[in-house]
Amino acid sequence: MAIAKASKAMRFFFFNTATIVLVGIWLTGFDRVHWFLYAVPVFFLIAAALGICPGLIMAQKIFGKD
Repeated sequence: MAIAKASKAMRFFFFNTATIVLVGIWLTGFDRVHWFLYAVPVFFLIAAALGICPGLIMAQKIFGKD
């Protein structure tokens, strides 16, 4: 089974979304937000860097490829 790779547009979306969330955390204060809020931008940055997104893989397994 081939691993689903994110397209360049999706990788750009992941990077931008992670950046916006991190700016929001920064504006709120790093000491004020819950630690779990850091998980989303970290996963998005990994998906943007590697092109492998677990959510995309699960969605393709459930709904099939287009």
